[in-house]
Amino acid sequence: MRINRLFICVCLGACTQFPALDDAEGPGVADAAYPRLLTVDELRGIPASSATLDLQAAVLDRVAALRARAARLSGPVIDRQTRARMARGVR
Repeated sequence: MRINRLFICVCLGACTQFPALDDAEGPGVADAAYPRLLTVDELRGIPASSATLDLQAAVLDRVAALRARAARLSGPVIDRQTRARMARGVR
């Protein structure tokens, strides 16, 4: 039973699409100083959203696509006909 769970976890992990992170860091990032912590008052002064409408729409589209994918993956792994055939073979 544990092997089945491990196999399922490995298979699900293989389905994940990771974003391309090559060259995501600019030059000098490794040598940069640690960022300064902000006070609560400074945090309140930051605008609520600095994302553009295009970025927000792209993120919402991605969320919808991931939720649809999760819904497809949440169904039974083995369909009813195959399960019945397997049960007949075990008897």
